[in-house]
Amino acid sequence: MKQLPEFLIADNSDYPDEIYVFHTQYPRFLLNIVTEEVEWIDDISEKEVQENKDALIDLINRAFLFYDREMEKYEKNAD
Repeated sequence: MKQLPEFLIADNSDYPDEIYVFHTQYPRFLLNIVTEEVEWIDDISEKEVQENKDALIDLINRAFLFYDREMEKYEKNAD
């Protein structure tokens, strides 16, 4: 099986004002770009969050950067 990309952009017509970035590797999460809320898909304990806080913040920041890069590419190709 081909390896999944680390990040995917997701949307849903039931939530037209929301856009998400999905992190496909552990710890999997869904980042709401609009509200900046993170929904953890994997069961990650509060202890793990505290022990890995800097790494998780970096991972979330990378998700935002991924979204920004993808939108720049989209806008460039739309012209």
